[in-house]
Amino acid sequence: MSLLRRLSPGALPTTRRVAVDQQTLEAASRIVDDVRRNGEAGLRTHAERLGDLKPGAPLLVDRDGLRAAYEASSAFEQSLLQRTAERVRRFAVAQRATLNDLSVAVEGGIAGHTIRPVERAGCYAPGGRFPLPSSVLMTAVTARTAGVQSIIVASPRPARVTLAAAHVADADGLLVVGGAQAIAALAYGAGPVLACDVIVGPGNRWVTAAKQLVSGHVGIDMLAGPSELVILADGDADAELVAADLLAQAEHDPDALPILVTTSSDLTIRVEAALEAQLATLPTADTARPALSNGFVVECPSLEVAITVCDALAPEHLEVLTVNAAALRDRFANYGGLFLGAGAAEVLGDYGAGPNHVLPTGGTARFVGGLSVFTFLRIRTFLTMTDPRMLAIDAAALARLEGLEGHARAADRRS
Repeated sequence: MSLLRRLSPGALPTTRRVAVDQQTLEAASRIVDDVRRNGEAGLRTHAERLGDLKPGAPLLVDRDGLRAAYEASSAFEQSLLQRTAERVRRFAVAQRATLNDLSVAVEGGIAGHTIRPVERAGCYAPGGRFPLPSSVLMTAVTARTAGVQSIIVASPRPARVTLAAAHVADADGLLVVGGAQAIAALAYGAGPVLACDVIVGPGNRWVTAAKQLVSGHVGIDMLAGPSELVILADGDADAELVAADLLAQAEHDPDALPILVTTSSDLTIRVEAALEAQLATLPTADTARPALSNGFVVECPSLEVAITVCDALAPEHLEVLTVNAAALRDRFANYGGLFLGAGAAEVLGDYGAGPNHVLPTGGTARFVGGLSVFTFLRIRTFLTMTDPRMLAIDAAALARLEGLEGHARAADRRS
């Protein structure tokens, strides 16, 4: 029996995966509302009920506690976290440099914009199946590089390495609570946690549901669902490498979505054999095998068709393992992160090559990009006029076309 279903290019799923189901959304709504109304008491109720917190235990690890976790880490771990943080920081600094304040002449005056960070950010890092210090670095380092003044990380039952990563990322504290209750605390404030302006970071369906519920009250990065990888490979691709990358994606979660798009039916056969062989020794096979059942293979008659399939899927991660892969970079329209060539493994993106690993899922790469310094920045426009007469004449005329005489008269006073 094949591990991956076979689909033709014309048989792709026509419905996109929804980030969160209605039942979870309704249950999360009750938790979020409880924390919003009752603050710390509501937060503690749900954190204790779900096993994140013992009765009376502190909600927040402060800077001193984060530093202590870092100092208790091995020299190897400290160096690893610092190197990874620096790569993330270097890329974020370069991104920030692409945006500048603007001033442009308009009739009778000057218009422009200024770019400023939000004041407070909440950065969520999952802590359930595996500790994810990499997500702490990806979110909090990026926020600090953007210029955010106050950064709180939230992660349930944090491992020491997660606390150490928060120290390296220069976070102000870590909320030891997860799920919808943590997102509600970051959005509305609870106890020692002040309300944030933006909440970012990956999470399970409860986190995603809560982010959807608080969106609008605060900014969010995206509604991320289960992780996805599409590998576009031709007949020259290394089947063992393709299988290893698909399994790396599949071990994230039983709901993860690993997909192979190929121009070679022979590669499909070789990848299937490699998957079976590698699963036999993979410690996370119990997670990876059901994830593979979510995935599929799309065999395409040409590279052109394969590129069209990839764009239709609009995946979180798109890995290109073809001859001269780098030359295809501009041929793709829809993806969260693009990895070109056998050396550019998606796992390198996961673990701090530079670009962020918090990326859009469920086809939303059609209209949104991944987490970046831009997520934490506001573009604010301004206008100053020395001679408003010409603009005022047009403004008054447009106002009268819309039936807003008060607007027109206000403009008339400047003409």
